[in-house]
Amino acid sequence: MSRLINASASTLRLMGKSTCSKVLASNPKPLHNYTSKRSLATAEPVGDGSDLVSITLPESSFEGYDLEIPSLEFETEKETLLQMYKDMIVIRRMEMAADALYKAKKIRGFCHLSVGQEAVAVGIENAINHQDTVITSYRCHGFAHIRGASVKSILAELMGRRSGISYGKGGSMHMFTKGFYGGNGIVGAQVPLGAGLAFAQKYRGERSVCFDLYGDGASNQGQVFEAFNMAKLWNLPVIFVCENNKYGMGTAAARSSAMTEYYKRGQYIPGLKINGMDVLASYQGAKFAKDWASQGNGPLVLEYETYRYGGHSMSDPGTTYRTREEVQHMRSRNDPIAGLKAVLLDKNIATEDEVKAYDKAARKYVDEQVAAAEADAPPEARMDILFEDVYVKGSEVPVLRGRISDDSWDFKKNDFLNKVY
Repeated sequence: MSRLINASASTLRLMGKSTCSKVLASNPKPLHNYTSKRSLATAEPVGDGSDLVSITLPESSFEGYDLEIPSLEFETEKETLLQMYKDMIVIRRMEMAADALYKAKKIRGFCHLSVGQEAVAVGIENAINHQDTVITSYRCHGFAHIRGASVKSILAELMGRRSGISYGKGGSMHMFTKGFYGGNGIVGAQVPLGAGLAFAQKYRGERSVCFDLYGDGASNQGQVFEAFNMAKLWNLPVIFVCENNKYGMGTAAARSSAMTEYYKRGQYIPGLKINGMDVLASYQGAKFAKDWASQGNGPLVLEYETYRYGGHSMSDPGTTYRTREEVQHMRSRNDPIAGLKAVLLDKNIATEDEVKAYDKAARKYVDEQVAAAEADAPPEARMDILFEDVYVKGSEVPVLRGRISDDSWDFKKNDFLNKVY
């Protein structure tokens, strides 16, 4: 049975702005600093949203390494399935909006989109709670949103606005919110950081886990295997997750990895391969992994076999190292949104008209968030903005040393120590 949906998280996804404000006002621990939580005003689902529905996954959903695979049959709430659909269509609309803004030159620099990979983030998030932590690589917009960041805060960050989730300083690769530790730009560097998060969770005696994600392109990094070793030695509640989208930048996995069965790479750590284009398999696999790690069994290595429809980044057309036919085949036969839509219709959880209403609401919501982000101002040209994120507010040292005294920043004065110009 799936988890009970946390009211402070998923309820806000379904509500409009005014209702969101009321819920956040009554919640003493908001999930993040942005009160415009992701939201979709949609039609009511068919029947009672708490009704359970039986799911039977295809046999190809999982492969295990030194591990019994999760059950292919499970029950979950109809409302959970509806929520996963809504989450995926909002993420895709958001990424498509980012694509358009980049092409309009309103977003500059790096921009890595996850169109096609939505089922991984959405499946994981619906299997965990906000005591659990997530850390990932630079293809992070979907994870930032599903962990609690508003679409506006993400798009504003991409456009360098002060209202961005990192105040317009981080851009595409550096986004953080409650329970989400990035968005990291150095290939593979987040893997040992995730092991550290899990160490802290275990040290504090929590039953929470860390989902520690990286791509197939980062899978051969030495620090990945160092993190594996420490996690196993210390029996940490960390789930190492390889998002295998088949290509590391423009290089096919088989050309860069002598062994492409990434779920077996842990060697002494059990592994599980999951169909990452099926959000139901993604959800069931993540739920299994959380149960495993939170019960003191130590780490797991997961491989989500997925696919990105676009290039590595906005500067990559994605067609020089793979054919258009390959991309079209994945879109037409394996799309995660279309797959879940078929389940909703087949099990009478939603009608065709209701699904269209969800799609329309997602489009309207994202369009409104784009307009709001575009209307916001960029950061002011103030020196103190450079130093505001060095320390948690209230924990600053008196003076942050620079190269010379003129460069040293006095936090009490909120100015340079010896201002000489």
